[in-house]
Amino acid sequence: MLFRSEPKTRLLDKIAKSTFRASEIVNSLLNFSRTSSTEFEDVDLNKVIRETSALVEHQMEKARIEIDLQLEESLPAIRGNAGKLQQVFLNLLLNGRDAMDGGGRLTIRTSAAGGAVRAEVHDTGPGIPQEMLNRIFDPFFTTKAARRGTGLGLSISYGIVEEHGGQIMADSRPGEGAVFRLEFPAARKTVNA
Repeated sequence: MLFRSEPKTRLLDKIAKSTFRASEIVNSLLNFSRTSSTEFEDVDLNKVIRETSALVEHQMEKARIEIDLQLEESLPAIRGNAGKLQQVFLNLLLNGRDAMDGGGRLTIRTSAAGGAVRAEVHDTGPGIPQEMLNRIFDPFFTTKAARRGTGLGLSISYGIVEEHGGQIMADSRPGEGAVFRLEFPAARKTVNA
């Protein structure tokens, strides 16, 4: 009896994965096409990163990937939308997971200097080929195998970071993984006189 249910379980698993994938594609397309204005407030980037890491913790453990958070505790706030910023970091973490097929380490660092708040996401995967590095933020461009990515995640992330007055850059050396560097202007607090 247990033997007969095994093929059904595999089939249900396949259906669930396909449904989730279709949902991701639709959400990515909707996010890509949205032009609505966003409500901004002071955001603790460390909190966004911690919450996003917690969301994917189980997936990372399953993929044998260690998340190493190196967050500067006295990080100034930035003006932004926490939900959209979480989407950026979720995309970077999942891309890192996909790049490290046999496990590895994702290091996320934050720092602040000169009125800017910086975040860096570094994976220990094989890296991004140099000839593809300047195209990774293009819509529908992907380095992933067929059926593993839409090519919208980094493009959407780029748009969100720009919407926040920031910059996102990528660097990679073969065999040394990829690093994504994000920089945002620190929120200016008004001084009561």
